[in-house]
Parts: sequence; structure tokens; C-alpha cells
Amino acid sequence: MDLNNNNITFIIVTFKSENIIEECLKTLPNNYKKIIIENSGNSILKKNLESNYDNLEVFLSDNCGMGASNNIGIKKCNTDYAFIINPDVKFEKETLNELIKGAKFINDFAILSPISNDTNYLNYKISKNNFFSEHLISVDSIDGYSMLINKQKFKDNIYFDENFFMYLENDDLCLKKKSENENIFIIKKSFIAHFGGKSSDSKYKDELEYSRNWHWMWSKFYFTKKHFGFLKAIKGCSLTFISSALKFFYYLIVFNDYKKKIYKMRMSGIFNSVIGKNSWYRPKV
Repeated sequence: MDLNNNNITFIIVTFKSENIIEECLKTLPNNYKKIIIENSGNSILKKNLESNYDNLEVFLSDNCGMGASNNIGIKKCNTDYAFIINPDVKFEKETLNELIKGAKFINDFAILSPISNDTNYLNYKISKNNFFSEHLISVDSIDGYSMLINKQKFKDNIYFDENFFMYLENDDLCLKKKSENENIFIIKKSFIAHFGGKSSDSKYKDELEYSRNWHWMWSKFYFTKKHFGFLKAIKGCSLTFISSALKFFYYLIVFNDYKKKIYKMRMSGIFNSVIGKNSWYRPKV
């Protein structure tokens, strides 16, 4: 598989990411195209980044979620491969070279990625029947913060399910491609660093944490219902809902407003997903 600077475009979705996006961009090679979908409407950031970095375009967008924003970026790029990364990701010096070397041992793939440099937080899931070699691992799914997508494997031009605002859209995409007997690989000698939860400025951390809890629960129910049925989704989330309700009342009694709202968000996310409402919650920033 021949990967090079002429057929790969990096796609990065940002939201209040002024504090970290440049740390990410500095680790990417200058001669590769880059598209940023900026979801907080920061026209000053757009101007600064486009002025200071080569081969980079910034598109201002509504805060429509990770999946929908990734779709915008993928459809705007005119290369065969779209490399989706989060703004809190950094490449090591040889990340891309090793990825290209590893890809030469692959005849065909839908999605592949470098491997996380933190062995405590692997960026893939595997089953007993997965294939291993010196250079790569055949996996069931890859975390969404680093996904090299082969657009030729998406003839329908449909990528991420835009019903997900955040969380599990990557698992959903991988499950779809595996059901179509497509290949997903991790390149073992290509390493990537991910500073989880650092994509947005820390001054928004409380509101973003509320949003994460709401959307994690919404997405968990929606994902399970979509792939395994409504009853299994209810069974899987009912204990979480009950536990969240008990913790909500506990933190209400002890006057811990932050924790109280966390569990309120969890209950709300599950409830809205159960009744079929879309993933409407947005952080108040």
C-alpha cells in the first residue's frame, strides 16, 4: 500500500482548542495537507493558523459533533486517504515514516492507525481470532483520536453516523466495516501520543465534563440499540441509570453541586436516548 504526502490529508476537529492545537500541528510534516474543522467559530484562530502553517485550511463550522465534523473534513479533502486525529494528539519523529513502512505489508485496508505509546491505554480492541505479525495487528476497532481512513472503501461516501455527537462513533464505523469484511490494522512500530481530555481549554473543564457524561450515556444506549436491539440497550443501561439516580440524591443531600450535576447529566443522557430524542445537549461555553 503506497502512502505518501500526495494522497493523505490530515483532518482535525477543534472546539475551544486554542491552547493545544499548535502543539499538535508542530509535530505534523509541513508537506502534508491539513484541514481543520473549527467548531467554536473562532475566525481569529483560523487567520492565525492559516498564516503560520503550510498546506493548511481552516473551515468554521457549527458545533455539530465529532462524527459530523469529521465527515465535513473527509468530504472536503481530495486525497484518497483521510487521517483523522484529535488536537490533543502528537506525532513522534518517526510516526509517519513507520506508518508508511508498515502499510507496505498490507494489501488492503479500510482503516489503520499508529499504536498508542502508552501501553496502559491501548487505542484498539481485539478478539481471539485477530492476526498478529512483526509489523501489524489486525484489530476489531480503533479509537477515534487517530484513524487513517481509506476513502476508496466508502463508495457510498458515508462515513460516521452523525446521530452521535461524541463517543462511540468510531466503534460504530469500525463495526460497520468489519461487518463488510474490511480490514482494520494497527501499525506496531508507529507510535502516537494522546493526551486524553486535553482537546479544549481547561477553563471550560466543568461544562465539558457535564457534556461528556451526558453524551457518553446517550451514545452508549444509542449504539447498543442500533447494533443489538432496544431490549439489550435497556438492560445494559438500567443499572447505570439507577446508580446515577442514587448518587444524584446522595450528592444533593451533601450539597456537592458538581457531582450532583454529573449524575443528573448521566440520567438525562440515558433518558433522552431511550425516548428517541437526538443528542441535543451542548456545553455552555
